[in-house]
Amino acid sequence: MLIYKESWKARIAEALHTLLPPSVQGCIEASQVIAEVPPQSELGDLGFPMFPFAKILRKSPSQIAQAVVSALDAEEKDESGDRYGAEGPYVNVHLHRGRLAHRLFAHILDETLPYGRPETLKGSRIMVEFSSPNTNKPLHLGHLRNDILGESISRILVACGAEVRKVCIINDRGVHICKSMLAYKEGGKGTSPASEGIKSDHFVGDWYVRFHQMSQEDPQAEVRAQDLLRQWEAGDPETVELWRLMNQWAVKGIKETYRRTGISFDQYYFESQTYLKGKAQVLQGLEAGLFYKEADGAVWVDLRAEQLDKKVLLRNDGTSLYITQDIGTAIFRHQDWPFDRLVYVVGSEQQYHFKVLFSILEKFGFEWAKNLYHLSYGMVHLPEGKMKSREGTVVDADDLLDRLQALALKEIKDKEREAVLGDAAATAEKIALGALHYYLLQVAPVKDMLFKPQESLAFNGNTGPYLQYMGARISSLLHKHAQRQQAGEETGTLRPELLAEDAEWELLKTLGAYPEAVAEAAVRMDPSLLASYLYELSKAFSRFYHDCPILSATPDLAATRLGLSQGVLRVLRDALYLIGIPFLEMM
Repeated sequence: MLIYKESWKARIAEALHTLLPPSVQGCIEASQVIAEVPPQSELGDLGFPMFPFAKILRKSPSQIAQAVVSALDAEEKDESGDRYGAEGPYVNVHLHRGRLAHRLFAHILDETLPYGRPETLKGSRIMVEFSSPNTNKPLHLGHLRNDILGESISRILVACGAEVRKVCIINDRGVHICKSMLAYKEGGKGTSPASEGIKSDHFVGDWYVRFHQMSQEDPQAEVRAQDLLRQWEAGDPETVELWRLMNQWAVKGIKETYRRTGISFDQYYFESQTYLKGKAQVLQGLEAGLFYKEADGAVWVDLRAEQLDKKVLLRNDGTSLYITQDIGTAIFRHQDWPFDRLVYVVGSEQQYHFKVLFSILEKFGFEWAKNLYHLSYGMVHLPEGKMKSREGTVVDADDLLDRLQALALKEIKDKEREAVLGDAAATAEKIALGALHYYLLQVAPVKDMLFKPQESLAFNGNTGPYLQYMGARISSLLHKHAQRQQAGEETGTLRPELLAEDAEWELLKTLGAYPEAVAEAAVRMDPSLLASYLYELSKAFSRFYHDCPILSATPDLAATRLGLSQGVLRVLRDALYLIGIPFLEMM
């Protein structure tokens, strides 16, 4: 569809150019022409509004539409076979079905050709930071939204031709880490995840919750945690050894959850290795006059000219803050892997922080600082309310996946599908992951959302399992056809021009829109656009399957409809991968 859209934008621009008054210099470019999809299919496949040209042409949009149609009629030769006409302020185009069908089949059924891989970002290097867990607790529901946003947008950027480096900074230092360490030091008695039979990151998280309980009864617990932090920063051997042990437990468990959810990284950074970076850079900025020093010795930056505020960068005792280490880490990362763009996947509560960070980095004169991006996302809530890790009310990622997997397995057993599926538990795990990831991605990242586990697992409607079911349904259809071929039944020839039904045409157009959907998701950094596309594709296939008999059709028509189904399966499988949903051949 994209190639036809661009071709028609060029033709419309050329026609508009012929209408320009002699007094107007320059020309109308194709980029100025807007292409839309008409609200009703009978109006056409593409619609071009003439409103933007009313002022320059000094005519009403309806008059311009009529004039453009006349200019198109005057073209010497039109071999496209497309039909066009004016409908009020729009020029509407009906594409030639056979031509589109042939072209689409040639691309989508040839597995050696990439499909849905626009090269809009070819040659660019993009680093994506996401997840950023703490080593005092396991991943929770909020992390799950962050993780799949980061993983999905990384895959989408790669699909558009970018070289992508996925990075994760693990927050493994600070007083919050020392709190779980203190609770374990005073009450652990040498126990371990293995001795207690608990997943290692959950084991550490339990001690963080216990610290909160301790602090309610003993106000000095907070003081002792601060003391432990000072001992760590001083390099006390016993404290450092305890820190290493508990961090090792936490990181091991967190990585197990990453593997379970299909999340991966090209590089891990640790805050303990980067938190001192930035101090020297800030001092350089002070020397260069970018920052200033208060009477108490603290170093500040004044960003009021950038519509922000004043921000402290170094305390009066010379110690750094989060913003300081983020400055150093960004510079270090660019030295480590020179990127054109760096995307931070971080919750919306940090919007101001990143505005300040980006402004400071631009002050240093780094060209790449102009291409920093905060992919902000909203909070995830459960019907029972807000989560609080220190009180132990967080919904752990593993526990949630276990719950979803159990619900999916029950559904499989209730439908008596265990024998057919073989490993029903493994299938249930993939259904659970599909339900979770789709639910977390189907709304735009900026929006807060309410996660309802049972609703996410529905096999009908706008859910991950519905999309997985569509993949299994088409796989079953193609398998039946393969069995008929093996049995020597008559097979027809692919003839795309036979696809004349409205349901076939709508499905063809939806398939043709896939590369553009991928490109748009990358531009807007929004995987929900692909989730929405997948749902529309599945609905279009469902209508086609209902309205157009496949295996019972005449041989050539059956072969062509099977080819169309195969094309849907290819796009479905690919798009599911881009949003982190496992593909299932059987459900």
